[in-house]
Amino acid sequence: MGSATHRVAVLVYDGVKMLDVVGPAEVFGEANRLGADYTITLVSPTGADVTSSIGIRIAVDGAATELAADTFLVAGADLYPRTPVPRDLIEATRTLAVRAGRVASICTGAFILGAAGLLDGKRATTHWKVAHELAARCRASRVEPDAIYVRDGTTYTSAGVTAGIDLALALVEEDHGPDLTRDVARALVVYLQRSGGQSQFSAPLQGPPPRSPAVRRITDLITANPGGNHSLGELAQQLNVSPRHLTRLFREELSTTPARYVEMIRFDMAKALLDQGHTATQTASLAGFPNYESMRRVFARELSLSPAAYQRRFSTTRRADEGRQ
Repeated sequence: MGSATHRVAVLVYDGVKMLDVVGPAEVFGEANRLGADYTITLVSPTGADVTSSIGIRIAVDGAATELAADTFLVAGADLYPRTPVPRDLIEATRTLAVRAGRVASICTGAFILGAAGLLDGKRATTHWKVAHELAARCRASRVEPDAIYVRDGTTYTSAGVTAGIDLALALVEEDHGPDLTRDVARALVVYLQRSGGQSQFSAPLQGPPPRSPAVRRITDLITANPGGNHSLGELAQQLNVSPRHLTRLFREELSTTPARYVEMIRFDMAKALLDQGHTATQTASLAGFPNYESMRRVFARELSLSPAAYQRRFSTTRRADEGRQ
């Protein structure tokens, strides 16, 4: 990118998440300390100051029509997965996007990009809890619910809140290479690139319950006792249907198979057990895996991590603190 100043504009509005704004801004600010040259401006649709989701007043530098940027970021909020995006926010987004070299959203800011038509024909992501809603609203986009961030051409979208830091680091690396970016990550005590996807931090099977009472009966049975005998034949026998019919019901309702559903319930339980400080061997048994190796394969596939590596990153400190007493 050379020595030219790179202008970053962040679109804010009433109800915006503070971390969606300050997280990426801190990445660019730290990059400046190490030799980059970013200028960060905050813009609102009208140029008026806004109030964040936690009540902190945010002073802005101007209106969307008054400023241009090389990189344009749309911060997220809890509002727009639940309500339509206002017209003034859509117009501000379109105005800034047409002037920017690259466009990005943080968390649910993807809903604003989508409402402005900027995700049409593109891959995108957002917070895992509302990815299904984004997919429903943006049918011309391919939503990837497990991605930390997604780049499609010059359009970038990121997952929930702290994933905005991951995205900002990726943008800095694109501009200035891995060495400076690695120093930024070290200074902020964050990973330069997190392995795995959002399923590291979410319950992968959360969502609306199955509509079919038959499928709901089976999912409740599995969830209540993950370690039980949940072979396809046994589950089918519970409903007095053929294994083939049960598999078809699961695919229609949950877009998965009974075996995969059982595996993911056990995987989610295993993460919780590891979080609580159980050993990997104890966890495999308590979560219902046939053995440790079968659990390890699921962790490797879903997170690109071993159970031990997952536990080092995400387990509670309670047991460690108890051991010091």
